[in-house]
Amino acid sequence: MNQSNELKPKKRMSRRAFLSRTAVGAAAITGFPMIVPASAVGASGTVPPSERLTMACIGVGGRGSSNMGAFLGLPDVQIVAVCDVDTHNREKARHGVNERYGNEDCVAYNDFREIIARDDIDTVCISTPDHWHSVMVAMAARAGKDIFCEKPISLTVADGQDMCRVVREYGRVLQTGTWRRSRPMCRIACEMIRNGRIGELKTIHIGLPIGYYIEGGELAALEKLQPVPEGLDYDMWLGPAPWAPYAPGRCHFNFRWIMDYSEGYISDWGAHYYDIGQWGNGTDLTGPISIEATGKFPRTGLFDAPIEHEITFTYKNGVKMLSTATADTSKWGMRFEGTEGELYVESDFIRSNPESISKSQIGPNEVHLYKSDDHPRNFIDCVKTRGETAAPIEIAHRSASICHIASISLLLGRSLKWDPDTERFPGDEEANGMLSRSMRAPWRV
Repeated sequence: MNQSNELKPKKRMSRRAFLSRTAVGAAAITGFPMIVPASAVGASGTVPPSERLTMACIGVGGRGSSNMGAFLGLPDVQIVAVCDVDTHNREKARHGVNERYGNEDCVAYNDFREIIARDDIDTVCISTPDHWHSVMVAMAARAGKDIFCEKPISLTVADGQDMCRVVREYGRVLQTGTWRRSRPMCRIACEMIRNGRIGELKTIHIGLPIGYYIEGGELAALEKLQPVPEGLDYDMWLGPAPWAPYAPGRCHFNFRWIMDYSEGYISDWGAHYYDIGQWGNGTDLTGPISIEATGKFPRTGLFDAPIEHEITFTYKNGVKMLSTATADTSKWGMRFEGTEGELYVESDFIRSNPESISKSQIGPNEVHLYKSDDHPRNFIDCVKTRGETAAPIEIAHRSASICHIASISLLLGRSLKWDPDTERFPGDEEANGMLSRSMRAPWRV
């Protein structure tokens, strides 16, 4: 890992020119005319390769596999490379891509820097654990690639600030994986709130799961130190995170419950729910002015992210957003309370009291929010138009940053004041010292 992780922007050949030059070169070398399949020139309703955006998928296990499948379903996207530090995930993904396209063209990598270095890749889909997001997003942006990155966009407030700067400096399109922004019911609910259907908004209730959900076996076995299994590049998996001895429960899905890599359900589901809460409140480009949090941590064993919490975010407009960990699944989601009623929304349905609120229509002269009904499709369309996505970098950062400051309040065990303009805790150097984390060499944003 002695290679620098910063690449300077390069002048990039267009996809059409690249394929044209490749075809001419191949014909010249072989001396034979090329036999081009009908799909390559757009017959039978397909999109010719020259009109497709090329994509590489980095992190293709679990959620990454789902994201890859979504982009495989888009006719104007061609996945040309996959990357994962787990050989099983990597080869399974490569096989799936080749099977979908009926060829053997997809290249599999262990080191994502080889993907970043390829000039023929237009976009990257990053679905790695949270602690890797900032490094990979910054490198991809500097290399001139547009980015779809899983939520939460960052692990720290400082990383999110750096990502905003780099993405904008290099003029890249970014979509984060807060897909509820592309669920019609979530958008309509926020439009209803912003248009006063529940009167003056007073309180937002967020319900998140309690504890943690583990995959892969019994807890005792997952926490036991073991040799690194063959086929896993564990050092690369750790990347910028502190070195730690290998245990099966540390990697793959269960990283979410370890504070070196994530923040439990607060940033896992909270990144979705807080995002919609802020959208409805009209504060998705700013943040609260104070945080009061109490909770419990599993201080023994491998997992150390919060398992219970009660968090109150207070906003300048007087609205309070209350987040609670609960086992009651009927309370998972977002409930908005106002002076004239309340509205509950979760992904694909809305309930209201009185019922007439959820049946109302948004008029043509009322507030209409950004409309997207398909999150991956929205990203690709914006790459083509260079327009703003449904979940761009600044909104992604704000949705993640409130998860981070909530975690800081929990860790310190006290309430905190927050300045959403400077993104600092006024006069609180102990808390400000937790807005960033050091990275293991050679990684940096």
